[in-house]
Amino acid sequence: MQERIVEKRLRIRQRDDVDRGIAKLNPKTMEFLGIRDKVEVVIAGKKRLVFQALALDSIPENEVWANADELREHGIADRTIATVRRPLKNT
Repeated sequence: MQERIVEKRLRIRQRDDVDRGIAKLNPKTMEFLGIRDKVEVVIAGKKRLVFQALALDSIPENEVWANADELREHGIADRTIATVRRPLKNT
């Protein structure tokens, strides 16, 4: 039987205090999505980015924080709504 993919629409925030390649999420959100180490962020079904996930209680449950410069390079604006899930394949 195939495992069900759990995903959630969250707001992406550009933060200067987050290192490149890292995404900070609330631990409750990570538990709900089944995320252990990596998180996949999909914007409008076109842009797909994979980050190393980091749990932090201070992050709101409906937000994902990532490096501002890295998001700008990919053309992702602050407060963009994205689909967030555990990566489909181990990348």
